[in-house]
Amino acid sequence: MKRPGEDQQLANTAPGFDGTTPLAREIADLTRRRQAIASDELPKPGRTRVLTISNQKGGVGKTTTAVNLAAALARRGARVLVIDLDPQGNASTALGVEHRAETVSVYDVIINDMPLADVVQKSPEFGALYCVPATIHLAGAEIELVSLVAREQRLRRALDLHLRDMEDPYDYVFIDCPPSLGLLTINAFVAAREVLIPIQCEYYALEGLSQLLKNIELIEKHLNPDLSVSTILLTMYDGRTNLANQVAQEVRDHFPNQVLETLIPRSVRVSEAPSYGQSVISYDLNSAGSLSYLEAAAEIAKRGAPQTGEQQ
Repeated sequence: MKRPGEDQQLANTAPGFDGTTPLAREIADLTRRRQAIASDELPKPGRTRVLTISNQKGGVGKTTTAVNLAAALARRGARVLVIDLDPQGNASTALGVEHRAETVSVYDVIINDMPLADVVQKSPEFGALYCVPATIHLAGAEIELVSLVAREQRLRRALDLHLRDMEDPYDYVFIDCPPSLGLLTINAFVAAREVLIPIQCEYYALEGLSQLLKNIELIEKHLNPDLSVSTILLTMYDGRTNLANQVAQEVRDHFPNQVLETLIPRSVRVSEAPSYGQSVISYDLNSAGSLSYLEAAAEIAKRGAPQTGEQQ
């Protein structure tokens, strides 16, 4: 009969076993990160934080970031709402909520003045994770908004009213934007207090970013003086390439106060999860991608924590 731990002892002394191999180091690193996350208690924000996740460049991980940060925070006990403002409805799919054409959605909120409370759906992912779905009708909203009164303020007013009427408001609201700078994105900027920009660690990462920052500055000046770029997240990072490291360093040099320490790696698990109607947090909690989003969520939570403790 084998004694407890004998299998591991035999493995450690087996021919060819080397605890310094790349695989062994990776396993040890993942174990260390899991333990650090489990022992870390996240602070709650003093009031609801509303973050718009935006980048006019497509394919940088906006929806993936919105869904997985929301799921990571919800798993750690926060109340989180995701507003899907992209007509493709990918965030709705990833969070497992209904968004067929006949479903009441964010379109009805923006165009038909439906209360946000009538549209919010509970995600099956975690107990405190909610989603306002997007349907195909949102594709025509840009044209319909042109003739409406206060067209840039419609999401802001609906969200403010919803939060005011809640007994237990959300800790975080994430708004997932389409890859454009139209009226839907402007509505998202006006509704938010913070902008989170995902930047892909690729050659064209900074292309178009200056125009995005100029537009945010215009929104801040004319429509929403509370808006600021609070967070930049580096996504699709591949540490094996010099290019990824160069892009990451360049972004850090340009935005030293906004870039998170956490890097989101390229990950098969992150790509697979939406096809199962899940975030990577619930699809594979122990994967490198999942741990990275949990770490990024922790950074965001700590950056936005009440400052009173630091002043004492």
